[in-house]
Amino acid sequence: MAASSVIDIKGLSKIYGSGSKATVALDKLTLQVQPGEIFGYLGPNGAGKTTTIRVLLDLIRPSNGSASIFGLDARQQSVEIHQRIGFLPGELSLWQGRSGAQVIHYIASVRGDIKSVVKQAEELAARLKLDISKKVRDLSSGNKRKLGLVIAMMHSPDLLILDEPTNGLDPLVQQTFHELMNEFRDKGKTVFLSSHVLSEVQAICNRVGILRDGDLKAVQSVEALTDVKFRWVHVQFRDGVPAEVAQGLRNLPAVSEFNADGSHARMRLQGDFDPLLRTIAAGYVEQLHVEEPTLEDIFLAYYSGEGAGA
Repeated sequence: MAASSVIDIKGLSKIYGSGSKATVALDKLTLQVQPGEIFGYLGPNGAGKTTTIRVLLDLIRPSNGSASIFGLDARQQSVEIHQRIGFLPGELSLWQGRSGAQVIHYIASVRGDIKSVVKQAEELAARLKLDISKKVRDLSSGNKRKLGLVIAMMHSPDLLILDEPTNGLDPLVQQTFHELMNEFRDKGKTVFLSSHVLSEVQAICNRVGILRDGDLKAVQSVEALTDVKFRWVHVQFRDGVPAEVAQGLRNLPAVSEFNADGSHARMRLQGDFDPLLRTIAAGYVEQLHVEEPTLEDIFLAYYSGEGAGA
C-alpha cells in the first residue's frame, strides 16, 4: 500500500557530544509532509533545519527516532530514495574547473536518461537566465545557486528537498523560482524547503513547521502563521517629536515598544490606526511608514502567545 505521507518523521533526535558537552540539535521531532504540497521548514540559523535534512538524506545518523520518505526507511533504503528526489544543499560544492554544462552532463549520466535530462536542464537554465557555458569558478554566488536548482530539478524528481534555496538570488529570479515551485506542485509533486525568508514562505508554501532550538513548536497553515495582529510604525516629524505627541503615544493601549530619536519615532501598533493618527496630528508629520513584522518578530510573537494561533 502506498505511503500516505511523502515524509514521515517520528521521534527524531540528534545529539552531538555527550555528558555536559552534549548539544541537542533535534529533540524528538515528529512531522509529516503530504503529497503535492510545498512545506516550509522555518527557523533562525542554528534551529536544526539543516540537521533534519541531513538525517532525511542519510548524510548523518540520528541518535533516536526514525524517518521515512515514500514509505521507505531513510537509513536502510536511502539509495532507492535518492533516485526519486532532488536536493539543493545550503552550501553547494561543485567542480570549479568544469562548465555548468559539463557538470549537468556528468550528473545526467549518473541519473541515466541523459538526453531528456539535459534537455530539461537547458530549459530550466534558460528560465533562470543562467549561462551554463561558463565555468563554475566564474559564476557568481547567485548563479551557482541557479545551477544547483537546475541540477536538483532536471530529472523531474517526485520530491524536492531545498535548503535555503533563494539565498543570493535577485528578486526577478526569485519570482521565477516561485513559478517553478508552483508548477512542480501542480504536477502532484512535493517540495520540502527550509527558509527564514517570510515573503518566500507566504508566496509558495501550503503549510509550515516552526523550529526553534531543535524543537518543533508547531505546524501551521501559512495563513495562520502570518495572521499576526501588530505592525511596526515609523513616523518622521519635521521639528522633532513633540513632547505631547510622545506622551500621548506612550499612553495609547495599542502602542508598545515606543522609541523616539530626534525627529523619528518608532513603535509597535497592535490595533486600529485611528487613535495613533489623531495623536501624531499634533505634530508636523513628514513621513509615515508601516512595516510588516519580520519572521523573527512573528516567532517572538508566536512564542509569547501574541501571534498566529493565539
